[in-house]
Amino acid sequence: MKRWPFPPWIDLGNVNNLVLASYGYTGRGPVSEQKPRTSLYAVKVTVGQERNVVQMLADKAKVEGLPIAAILAPTELRGYIIVESSAPHAVDQLIRGVRHTRERVQGMVDPSEVDHYLETRPAFEGLEVGTVVDVIAGPFKGMQAKVVRVDPAKEEVTVEILEAAFTLPITVHADYVREVKGA
Repeated sequence: MKRWPFPPWIDLGNVNNLVLASYGYTGRGPVSEQKPRTSLYAVKVTVGQERNVVQMLADKAKVEGLPIAAILAPTELRGYIIVESSAPHAVDQLIRGVRHTRERVQGMVDPSEVDHYLETRPAFEGLEVGTVVDVIAGPFKGMQAKVVRVDPAKEEVTVEILEAAFTLPITVHADYVREVKGA
């Protein structure tokens, strides 16, 4: 009698189940159903505290092992953040007790509404000579400046601080400035 290298309870006709069983696959339904589908949920937060809330929520999700795939805080969307999760109750559990969070907005966010926030664009896009900008990082953070020169190859911008007593051209990375709306 020839002895098989596999235990008798393994069905050799369906080898995929053998491999996936060690990864928690139960054999019910196709493999694609095993991976949980995620949805996008909007959460109301205090205006101006979006970045702080995202950091606190990311830390909480990591510590508690919550099924949160991503957290998005676009600068254009003030007072709201977007959380990607497999279930709304996970989002509710995530925001419970966290400062500056108000509530989860009922329903789901359509991914097409969020796509334009995810598009990458050059940091210097929209910056032209003479544009008034806010410096958002570095030693001149919080000051307004005027763009003197844009270097797209290095993604650098040369600005003159408007609040300074004398004009001093300063070259910073284009990510360090943000165009002032309405100026």
